[in-house]
Amino acid sequence: MRKLVLTIAASGFIFYSGWSQTLFTYGSNPVTKQEFLRNYSKNALNKKPDFSEPALREYLDLYSLFRMKVKEAEIQKLDTLQAIQRELDSYRKQLAKTYLTDEQVSNRLYHEAYDRMKEERHVAHILLIAPPTMGADDTLKLYKRIDSIYTAITKKKADFAALAAQYSDDKGTKDNGGDIGYMTALQTLYPFENVVYQTAPGKISAPFRTTLGYHIVKVLDTRPARGEVQVAQIRITTPKSKGAEGVSEARRRMDSIYNALKKGADFEEMVTTYSDDNFTNQNGGVMPPITAGKTVPAFEDAAFALQKPGDISKPVETEFGFHILKLISKTPLKPYDTLLPQIKKLVENDSRSQLAKDLYFQKVKDNNGFKEYPQTLDEVATRLSAIADTGANANTFKASDYRDMNKTMFTLAGNNFTQRDFINFAEMLTRGRLLGPKKNVIQDIYRIYVDRVVNDFQEHKLVEENEDFRNLMQEYRDGIMLFELMDENVWGKAGKDSTGLAAFFEANKSKYQWEPGFTGVVYRFKDQASLDKGLKMMGGKNPLSDEKLLDTLNKSGEELTVQQGRFEFSKMKGVSKGMLQKGKLSAPVKNEDGSFSVIKANQIYDSNTQKSLDDARGYVIAEYQDYLEKKWNEQLRKKYPVKVEEPVFHALVQ
Repeated sequence: MRKLVLTIAASGFIFYSGWSQTLFTYGSNPVTKQEFLRNYSKNALNKKPDFSEPALREYLDLYSLFRMKVKEAEIQKLDTLQAIQRELDSYRKQLAKTYLTDEQVSNRLYHEAYDRMKEERHVAHILLIAPPTMGADDTLKLYKRIDSIYTAITKKKADFAALAAQYSDDKGTKDNGGDIGYMTALQTLYPFENVVYQTAPGKISAPFRTTLGYHIVKVLDTRPARGEVQVAQIRITTPKSKGAEGVSEARRRMDSIYNALKKGADFEEMVTTYSDDNFTNQNGGVMPPITAGKTVPAFEDAAFALQKPGDISKPVETEFGFHILKLISKTPLKPYDTLLPQIKKLVENDSRSQLAKDLYFQKVKDNNGFKEYPQTLDEVATRLSAIADTGANANTFKASDYRDMNKTMFTLAGNNFTQRDFINFAEMLTRGRLLGPKKNVIQDIYRIYVDRVVNDFQEHKLVEENEDFRNLMQEYRDGIMLFELMDENVWGKAGKDSTGLAAFFEANKSKYQWEPGFTGVVYRFKDQASLDKGLKMMGGKNPLSDEKLLDTLNKSGEELTVQQGRFEFSKMKGVSKGMLQKGKLSAPVKNEDGSFSVIKANQIYDSNTQKSLDDARGYVIAEYQDYLEKKWNEQLRKKYPVKVEEPVFHALVQ
């Protein structure tokens, strides 16, 4: 229901301009021609707006009513409700993410990612893990170690793969000489990707650091992008517990399946019967599409080697078992415009997006007099570094113990942010516990704090500076207020007002009638076999109860459903009064989906009969809601009479 309200609200926002012509007023409230046109065009939903007089009159009537309801919500101050304030705040933060970034830098990052996606690179690496919290001394030791490995490779001609096997902390690749396989853009950390695409084929990078630690990269090969492939698979697992014998047995089983497929066996049937992949064996083995680097190389190569849809691979062995693949589809790299939405989403969730945010935040700082006082941060770091590392309260602190620290750490737009503000934030962020080298941690928290302050400052300024953002916020505000108002006056009221609902039913009860039909039981059998079994159990001297009948037939799947209640002939295809005898089973009726229905009527009705309020409750509530809304609309139109400036209106008509 809320979605419907917000869709309507999306066609209405307030934007007054001193030079704008008033198109109409509702009560004493003006609506400009510009506002109306903007919303009318938006409401056309990608179609060419109809500027005929009837269409414009119809929309003006709807839009004026919408503005009346928003005005009522404002009078009731619904936007001050805590729930609405929380929802607006959440929406503002989510919406602002797309605005608090440097657009030119973002576009460059999108194009860079797409250009890199055109080429796949075969990469090996050596990793020495170095967490961001690692102290300076340990970091220096680790750097010297990675540098000595680099020197051994570049100057002493040591074997890269051998050193990867000996020293790399990447357990997934070290036994394979550090070989990661082929990769492309947006699949790994941005700094790692940068080095991969900046290193020439056959060359080795200098040591560099990411959030994982220190790396050395070797680019083994490059190839044009292979695009995307989708396959179905039959998989036979090879449990390690069974050793070589288990592998041999799995290979024999897979060879047998492959031979059967070559002789014409149905691939989907073989999947259902033999595949060990519980994620795909119920849908014909079909897997999500894959691109370079998304799965193990042997599987990937076998998938991309298939040429035509329906082609089947020979058995392929991977660390997950044996596979036979069937090609579903194969797609080359899609055009930039097609992939842009996907690229945007990936970039926004990738570390590279921080570049655009950092540049944008720097502009905000420059434009709003941002100034830092590093010595005050040093004072905080020194005080917090004195926290004990041992004992019952090791590494813990309370912001209330640092009330004497009130010096300014930085200013923004004339506002001072003090040491105490920062320590309160640090306590909230860390829950009062500093883990790791304290001075490094304090520096990291400070960077987060500054970004948070700048972000919150600019979020609120966006409403003043960015018309598009302001309009979207206004639309959302109007929408959620209108939802609350509609719930209070229409939707919720119809369900809660039992006296009004009963009175409405009594006044309109002739509308709520049962058509000719019956009360009883409808048995629906899955197929002919289920029907035959069921009829045997329902007949004879000791027929099964409905409960036992369901338990017996549905042990191995849903073969029978049973419905009890009141039924109307008009809503039951193939069923008529002449087929039924009170207290007896009807002849089976075959349904369009191949199932069969059998009916046992307890009472047969030849003519219409009155429904009770409980029988008709859903219909009555829906119609009562319509009644309440129409009545409310009439009251609003009386309270806010609409006056159209006809010369301005007729100037819109085309």
